[in-house]
Amino acid sequence: MKIVTVVGARPQLIKAAAVSKALRARHREILVHTGQHYDEGMSGRFFAELGLPEPDLNLGVGSGPHGRQTALMLQGIEELLLAERPDWLLVYGDTNSTIAGALAAAKLHVPVAHVEAGLRSFNRRMPEEINRVLTDHVSTLLFCPTDAAVANLAREGIVRGVIRTGDVMCDTLDAMRPAIARDTTVQDLGLVPGEFVVATIHRAENTDDPARLRAILDGLGATGLPVLFPVHPRTARLLDAVPVPANVRRCEPLGYVPMMALVSAARVVVTDSGGLQKEAVWLSTPCVTVRDETEWVETVTSGWNVLAGADAGRIASAVAGFVAAAPSLTSVSSLGGASAQIIGALEDLHAGAGSP
Repeated sequence: MKIVTVVGARPQLIKAAAVSKALRARHREILVHTGQHYDEGMSGRFFAELGLPEPDLNLGVGSGPHGRQTALMLQGIEELLLAERPDWLLVYGDTNSTIAGALAAAKLHVPVAHVEAGLRSFNRRMPEEINRVLTDHVSTLLFCPTDAAVANLAREGIVRGVIRTGDVMCDTLDAMRPAIARDTTVQDLGLVPGEFVVATIHRAENTDDPARLRAILDGLGATGLPVLFPVHPRTARLLDAVPVPANVRRCEPLGYVPMMALVSAARVVVTDSGGLQKEAVWLSTPCVTVRDETEWVETVTSGWNVLAGADAGRIASAVAGFVAAAPSLTSVSSLGGASAQIIGALEDLHAGAGSP
């Protein structure tokens, strides 16, 4: 088979790392990086760290308004698809890179396989939600990480080609656990295991609203704990107008291994990232999510994750609850083994042994 894989953002590199190595052992993969995350901290170092091959094509789109960014991606991906005529186009997650790849392929009648299909926040104000829904509705194969994702698709009338595979991010984490255990970032930064918070804030709903961003930072300030805050480039540009509490220590974005080492050693994670919610759970670290809803409902129902919105009091209270009460949290199973199922399904359908 010839497969074009489209990535563009840091979380997609983590997901692709679990699939690409096994895929390339038996098939030809053409890896396209849209350049949606374009700096070294958000993208470059991940290729070497996770063992991903260098992209066969980098579109170099960079940041910008949704319309311009997506249009440039569509143009570049369409040109590649016309030249290569692949058997499949493989996309991950819910970014502009995802929807650009899916639309370009669907209009050229190249079948689309969507990894991490079926997730729903039910908040159509989120750009990611629009990207998820549209990508799922043009996909031939829909690889769902959870039973809830399968159920979401069924409610939308999508039952054909739906496969519950587990989570490719868990595959990557499991493969990288030895490197994470050896990492010395916690000690290098002078942090005490179990006595600090890791925080990430990057979603537009939080960063583009100064009141929400300030409330989240105020909540971090009220935790009374040292907070390490790796700052996303789009967030960094907005922090000049918002006071950062004294206990919040900013740093540049981190590579995958040091970030996972910090999450593993932290007392609590505070984030608006979808991936980090899951990774915190898998690393047995409680999570406070600064959003009003989440696609990863299992993390909340398990007790490992609390939705605090952008409310300073709720954020501080949720962190304090985890710190003071040290609750006995229900384990969430690691949903690994997804990569092999994904490749198997692509092979079966390509060979005519299965039907979506």
